[in-house]
Amino acid sequence: MQQILEHIVGIANDLLWSKLLIVLLLSLGIYFTFRLKFLQVRMLKEMVRVLREGAASRSKNSISPFQAFCISMAARVGTGNITGIAIAIALGGPGAIFWMWIIAIIGSASSFVESTLAQIYKVKDVNGFRGGPAYYMEKGLNKRWMGALFAVLITLSFGIVFNSVQSNTVSLAFENAFGTNRLTLGLILIAVFGTIIFGGVKRIAKLAESIVVVLAVLYIGVAFFVIFTNITQLPSVLALIVKNAFGFDQAAGGALGAALMQGVRRGIFSNEAGMGSAPNAAATATTSHPVKQGLIQAFGVLTDTLVICTSTAFIILFSDAYHTPGLSGIALTQASLSSHVGSWASGFLAILILLFGFCALIGNYYYGETNIGFLNKSKKLIFVYRIGVLAMIVFGCVAKVQLVWDLADLFMGLMVVVNLIAIFLLSKVVFTALKDYTRQKKAGKDPVFYKDVLKNHNGIECWPVSDTKTDTHNKQIS
Repeated sequence: MQQILEHIVGIANDLLWSKLLIVLLLSLGIYFTFRLKFLQVRMLKEMVRVLREGAASRSKNSISPFQAFCISMAARVGTGNITGIAIAIALGGPGAIFWMWIIAIIGSASSFVESTLAQIYKVKDVNGFRGGPAYYMEKGLNKRWMGALFAVLITLSFGIVFNSVQSNTVSLAFENAFGTNRLTLGLILIAVFGTIIFGGVKRIAKLAESIVVVLAVLYIGVAFFVIFTNITQLPSVLALIVKNAFGFDQAAGGALGAALMQGVRRGIFSNEAGMGSAPNAAATATTSHPVKQGLIQAFGVLTDTLVICTSTAFIILFSDAYHTPGLSGIALTQASLSSHVGSWASGFLAILILLFGFCALIGNYYYGETNIGFLNKSKKLIFVYRIGVLAMIVFGCVAKVQLVWDLADLFMGLMVVVNLIAIFLLSKVVFTALKDYTRQKKAGKDPVFYKDVLKNHNGIECWPVSDTKTDTHNKQIS
């Protein structure tokens, strides 16, 4: 029975990841890029500005745009940035990195669309704002069944299975570096993690904000040291990536199809553009205009892949370790970094993996919690979910069942398909919001959003209607 299920799941994953998702992600990403007039490039400076503005905005009773950004980055900047890149290179060759770059650049437009929608259709609860794809599917498309389907898929994949993937990587890294007992590490993880998740979203936001920036700077600093000490190899490594991406250098590892598939697959897993996960964090922010959070999340995609993932890629490709048969995942990254800076790198990377993985646990957990809240507001259900998450963290530390990992890929693939359909159907709402934002910026104003700028603003709960007596802002933008 298990073999039959594994076979069915394998066929479904092959269909999703080698065909359907590549077509959907690339075609919609390109469509959004053109409709948004290459927002990823022309508004890059504005992305940085609103991120800095969000970092300066603090309130005890709300989550700032920067804190929301950190929650999403906590999930993005997980072990996938270190382990996932190594897997992509091992299975798809150096060319996989090129396709990860393409997915990130194109995908940042999709991320802008989904995160702006999450802000527009967010709802208010006792803990602040809450939202995401499930909410804009219900409020914007009037399709609660679609939102419920998405909520189930993201809770199973992110909240449950992906957390076991993260803990598995952490425990393996510590076992390789220090010989640590994996069960002991798992119990320590859930003891610390449990005190955080029972403290609510505000505690999650504060912890994410504290850890993410420090980790990113530390890891990028180490990577820059490696790049600087191997600077003469940089042109040849860049050429290797491009040649391998198009199948011009097959001896370097991996055919065109393998490079493309691994680049897309690991790119999505790492930066989450278009997946529908980051919007759950984007919706929590208190901001004056939805577009601001959309820009911040689009910048997050670019930062994740073009900076952090590329750092890992160079660490690996500047060494000869990736040519070693059977060496993949965290072991490959540890071996590569050790070849550059010495044997202490294995332990350093294990500690970094622990912190990266812990950040990802925080973000993944929150995605599941907010979607369970969409399905049912029962506190008992949330409690059961929390216990389930803690159990899966321990399970991930001590075991690896391939079927569970394959099911996670299947749930994630289906989740992406559902979300991409929704953001395509609602994309005109975002185009209108961006026109409104741009118009106000040109007028020298700090953009403020009123829902009646949209022709159809049914289902929008948290944004006010403009005062028609004193403000002409409510003239709808076509």
